[in-house]
Amino acid sequence: MPSVSDKQVLEALRGVVDPKAGGDLVSLRMVKSLSVCGDAVRFAIEFPTSDAPQAGAVRAAAEAAVRALPGVRQVTVETAARVSPSPLGRRPEALPGIRNIVAVASGKGGVGKSTVSVNVAVALARGGASVGLMDIDVYGPSVPGLLGLPRTADGTYDVRVADGKMVPPERHGVRAVSLGFFTREDEPVIVRGPILDKAVQQLLSDVAWGSLDYLVCDLPPGTGDVPLSLAQRVPLTGVVIVATPQDVALKIAAKSLRMFEKLRVDVLGIVENMSWFACPHCGGRTEIFAHGGARKACEVYGVPFLGEIPLDAAVRASGDAGEPVVSADPDSPQAKAFREVAAAVAGQVAAANRRREESPPVSPVSFVSTGPLEV
Repeated sequence: MPSVSDKQVLEALRGVVDPKAGGDLVSLRMVKSLSVCGDAVRFAIEFPTSDAPQAGAVRAAAEAAVRALPGVRQVTVETAARVSPSPLGRRPEALPGIRNIVAVASGKGGVGKSTVSVNVAVALARGGASVGLMDIDVYGPSVPGLLGLPRTADGTYDVRVADGKMVPPERHGVRAVSLGFFTREDEPVIVRGPILDKAVQQLLSDVAWGSLDYLVCDLPPGTGDVPLSLAQRVPLTGVVIVATPQDVALKIAAKSLRMFEKLRVDVLGIVENMSWFACPHCGGRTEIFAHGGARKACEVYGVPFLGEIPLDAAVRASGDAGEPVVSADPDSPQAKAFREVAAAVAGQVAAANRRREESPPVSPVSFVSTGPLEV
């Protein structure tokens, strides 16, 4: 009986797709440590997180594809986890020790962007990654409350400084810094553009983040000074757009998507939040804001669909209590929805990094014209 070759194994694995990364295992360079000895084949599949929800199905499909090859009698498939660093980290403006910077944006407020940011960050941390969360939603910084960071007697936060840099407190496995650290709960932030740019610069350079696999940046809604400053000051691995399903929200979210495209930032995909409501009493499903709009928008704009999250009282209650549902009730359907989104984000980050490794470098945009307003 003829023995199988490495080339045949890899060709078979080209037919196995990781649904979260949106590509086959070979093109995504997820196949590691391949060895063929007679009729026995052994290899590993490398995922970006240790608890990738798709890992079991992908592993089974890979094993079946190789086992179907003539001459193969034994197949051993292992799984591994590793977060790939962005090639953009080699630029001089990159933050030392941070492998990937992922922005979370929305076209408008009230779509649950901060709730998504927090739960995705916690899910990535629970999957074995080192994660930081930077809350630069200057007009409504809510990350400290969602994470349950304690306030001091005067209503602010106790921020520790070491060697001239702020040390981010850690909660639920996530290191966090917020513009809300410096104001009382009911105190508004009234600032103009140049001060916003300086605030972004300080949070980037004056925080001792240490070594991170992901720095998740919760942006204010819209296409104003803060997202522009962030995109021009550090090389972003990509941006996640959060939207609700109704037409008006998606049309505004598209403006945020287009802004990042103009800034040459990869759009990792769109998350549909408040996708439906499941009644806790009868179990009936009601699509309050319609359903499926984000998926259709992804088809129109040619970006990945990262998943859908239901409108649920448990998510709201856990956020109010400072216990993100991914941490408070990790086996719940609500937590599973956030873990699915986090796995999709991790997969798209890995895919984007591999594309950059294979493509010529693209110069960052350093100036945006102040020409006529486009309508």
